[in-house]
Amino acid sequence: MSELTPADKRTQVKKSPPLGFGFDADQTEHCFIVTVPISKAKDAKVLISEHFHWLKPEKGQKTSPTFNDVDAQLKAVLNRRTWEQIEEHVKAEFNRRLRNLGVKTGQWLKKGQIPVDRTLGKELTLLAWALEDADPELSVTAVHNWLGLVPEERWWLYTMTNAATGHAVNGRNKGWRKAVRFALTENPVMEGVLRNRRAEFELSLMSGKM
Repeated sequence: MSELTPADKRTQVKKSPPLGFGFDADQTEHCFIVTVPISKAKDAKVLISEHFHWLKPEKGQKTSPTFNDVDAQLKAVLNRRTWEQIEEHVKAEFNRRLRNLGVKTGQWLKKGQIPVDRTLGKELTLLAWALEDADPELSVTAVHNWLGLVPEERWWLYTMTNAATGHAVNGRNKGWRKAVRFALTENPVMEGVLRNRRAEFELSLMSGKM
């Protein structure tokens, strides 16, 4: 391979670092965005939305999700109290996966918007759907059960639920969304079973079976 000339080096575009949790805007425009409100009230709303076209907001501005726009569609709404019960668990899981891929880890903001890789966003939305109408005290149980699923199981559940009842409001507490809530909040997974499931999954990845 020949060396780059000074002119070639000047024309090379420097790759941007991932945004938020693993979102690479140079590779795809499809992502999810978590909007954390300014208000500290426990009933303040945290929004999770799906976006197919990425426009980096100007400083001081934010992207506004809607109920009907397919390019910026609101998928789930959580009370801040519930969000605060799950945010550190979700961050740990996402960052563990990002580190395994050699990708920069992410942080949630206390207020503002955080882009999330589209596959991780689907997993987060699935957990949010389980908790949107549940007692916040069940959040830890839901997280443990969510962690007990391998990513492919989370993606499948998201796809099925989204197809049937994916609208943030119209799909709430119906069909698949209701079933996801019962599955993740009412059947606690024992810690030993959880560890075994995750160890088996990681072994399968290492052996190239998945």
